Amino acid sequence: MSSIWKQPISVDHLTSIHVDTAVANLGIEFLEVGDDFIRARVPVDSRTRQPYGILHGGVSVVLAETLGSCGAACASPPGHRAVGLDINANHLRSASDGWVIGTARPVHIGRTTHVWQIDMSNEKGQLTCVSRITMAVLAPTVAAPAGG
Repeated sequence: MSSIWKQPISVDHLTSIHVDTAVANLGIEFLEVGDDFIRARVPVDSRTRQPYGILHGGVSVVLAETLGSCGAACASPPGHRAVGLDINANHLRSASDGWVIGTARPVHIGRTTHVWQIDMSNEKGQLTCVSRITMAVLAPTVAAPAGG
């Protein structure tokens, strides 16, 4: 299989662009980039738990949106931007400790939209959440000539 990436992508690059962001503050760590997927994990700890002591559902959505957005951005042509249009998440199993690992893969890579599937599992490999994000791919804007 050939790689889907049209932009530079690596664990180090993804980590470096998320310094001082919600991703870093929540402890999300990028783990792996393959020919057609990105994998990251989020800790289940005091930063990410809700009052019942389990991973906050919104944190699962942050992990999903992060992975889908990074995937769409790096699978888009140079100069293009990818922005979220819609995301959904189905919470299947709670997690009260350890890590939740998310893997994003494209369902559709089109010229103007991408759809990405993000599956999240606990350390035992049990699905905790499945999410799908639709991204708009925006072409570079052309500046109007000066003095027009």
